Amino acid sequence: MIRNLVFLIVFYFGLIFFLILFIPSLILPKYIVVQGGKLLGHWAAFCLKYIMATRIIVKGSENILNHQKYFVVCSHQSIFETLFLQTLFNNSVFILKKELTKIPLFGWYLKKLGCISIDRNKISKENLNFSEDVGKIIKNTNKILIIFPQGTRKNPDDRSKFKKGFSRIYNDLNIACLPVAINSGKVWPKKGGLIPNQKITISILKIFPPGIEQNKFANEIERSIYEELNKIY
Repeated sequence: MIRNLVFLIVFYFGLIFFLILFIPSLILPKYIVVQGGKLLGHWAAFCLKYIMATRIIVKGSENILNHQKYFVVCSHQSIFETLFLQTLFNNSVFILKKELTKIPLFGWYLKKLGCISIDRNKISKENLNFSEDVGKIIKNTNKILIIFPQGTRKNPDDRSKFKKGFSRIYNDLNIACLPVAINSGKVWPKKGGLIPNQKITISILKIFPPGIEQNKFANEIERSIYEELNKIY
């Protein structure tokens, strides 16, 4: 209980400090905000390691390709991956729920990075332009798009069906997809306190090339991520 309290105080104090420190970056080149995002990822890892005694292991880093267009599909169990993935994928942007962009300071940085927001509760102009916005990012920039097909943070043992938006991106843009499995909910669950002396594994799986039939691709991505989560649970 005390360790949890210490973690939350130190982590969020640091988070607020960095958000304030990087305010000038909102009018500077986007590169500065990208570095700030990486710093937050390292900060989260630092707090977990030295306060919660968490081991963080990255498997399959050799599967990250530097000279090919692709997007990332990742399991989602905690806040951890929204921060730490920025340390693994350079110049990354997220597809995320619109409410996050309304958070003071934090939401401003998300907009500066070019993250794509979706209002999950209604049909809106932004939602209708979803595919067009994704296409612009992938075709016209060197950014790595990251999407959480579970839609929201899930319990570590949740195996519900993925939402299909990621397969539309794959099919419509004819682009490769890199699946990632992260068991962060074992340490930092959606509800309840953090659990000390555990291990977070980030498992980067083999890339799926373009050209696979859409439904088959969606099923194979879901299967590969859930099978890996079962192994690292």
